[in-house]
Amino acid sequence: MLPQNDRTPLVFIDSAVENQPTNLECDCVDCACSLVNAVEAKATAVPSATLYHSTTVSTQHLDNAYTLFYGPFHEPAVLNKMAVSLLDQFAVPRPVNPAADKDTQAAIARLQQARLLTPEGTRFTVQQTSQQLNAWLHVTDRCNLDCSYCYLPHLKHDMSLETGRQIIETLVETAVTHNYSELKLKYSGGEALLRFPLVKQLHQYAQELTQPHQIKLRGTILSNGTLLTKTIAAEMRALGISLMISLDGLGCIHDAHRPYAGGRGSFNDVQEGIAIAQNAVLNLVISITISGRNAHGLAELVRWLLTKNLRFNLNFYRENKHSDGELTFEDEQIISGMLAAYKEIEQNMPDYSLLDAIVDRANLSAPHLRTCGVGQNYMVFDHNGRVNKCQMHLYDGPPNQTTSQPLTWVQTAPEGIQNLSVEDKDECSSCEWKYWCAGGCPLVTWQATGTFNKRSPNCAIYKAIYPEAMRLEGLRLLQLHADQGMVL
Repeated sequence: MLPQNDRTPLVFIDSAVENQPTNLECDCVDCACSLVNAVEAKATAVPSATLYHSTTVSTQHLDNAYTLFYGPFHEPAVLNKMAVSLLDQFAVPRPVNPAADKDTQAAIARLQQARLLTPEGTRFTVQQTSQQLNAWLHVTDRCNLDCSYCYLPHLKHDMSLETGRQIIETLVETAVTHNYSELKLKYSGGEALLRFPLVKQLHQYAQELTQPHQIKLRGTILSNGTLLTKTIAAEMRALGISLMISLDGLGCIHDAHRPYAGGRGSFNDVQEGIAIAQNAVLNLVISITISGRNAHGLAELVRWLLTKNLRFNLNFYRENKHSDGELTFEDEQIISGMLAAYKEIEQNMPDYSLLDAIVDRANLSAPHLRTCGVGQNYMVFDHNGRVNKCQMHLYDGPPNQTTSQPLTWVQTAPEGIQNLSVEDKDECSSCEWKYWCAGGCPLVTWQATGTFNKRSPNCAIYKAIYPEAMRLEGLRLLQLHADQGMVL
């Protein structure tokens, strides 16, 4: 591992921690990101001159010299043996020795930044403090692909410009009324690039309406990547619109998941679209959907993405009535494929954290009470401007609603998905991962159990891969500090 001076306490944390805001909003381009209802880990304490070692923390030994410390209310930190000994001294609350040498004082400061050392009496809670309103705009149901797991019927339904403008007006009014400082629009389908002229007009209109209110606007297009051109990419960059492209494997593996409507493979065209997006310097994320059919090729795909410096996230297949009946989701296959992919990450470690990207809908980068923003600050609009709670229910669930108060309906409607807090899921109460996992996708849980208050049917998979994901973060921190010459 790394060379070290055994007499110097070393604490490695992400350099971004020092400047990290307490309000953690999701900045990814995923369509159902787990921090869509961002929360903060709030510490409350009476004034105290003494510090103590928080007990809400877990550990992993990375090797004989370094240990990873992590917890939902703490930043991941890697400590050498001297730093562990230093931390142990605060098992009983005690003041900091003012005569401590500068290395010890620096280590204590970093332990405080990671919230491993906190003032005596500190209590942590998870509070919802989102400033971001999120909306999915279903600009078309048409698509040029016939993906095996798609949940849409692909009807000839298109959103009109008039309807789209009305949706934008409603969203801006909602953001102003409910004091949201950010509005995030996700243009999707079907294949959203079939309607790029509409997307362009709607985003320009949203810019026009949000600017007077100083509302920060974010936009992303969810696409299969086959229709991206240099012209479209340049216009997206000028508008500040991000892009998510779906890619489920290399070559024939992707083609089996995501063929054209006529059966021809789409991988080569998707690969070309990715190259166009990279050359245009778009904010690009690759979305990977994992099933039993493609899990064996996940490691090879992840290696390919890392060598091209492409950001990605890993999502599990979700069964629906329109999906391929032969598509499987076996736990052992998924776990094996995920762990093999993690090995590739370890061999090609990026300098940025992957804690929000490699564990399905869980997000290990910050605590949260709900897996997604359904029923909170997330709305889905169909091509007619009607609202629903989740895109999975656009054509298969409670009827889409016509209402002038869409956010109020989403938050209070008894029908449809009930996105409970993990605090209300009895089976999750004692789990160390509950504030990261939040119990999993509520729709998947309901489909498997007929209720919303149980743990995810994917719980066994999650518990198998979460520790490995945390281990990767520990190894990344070691490499990051070694590369920066900060290791003694």
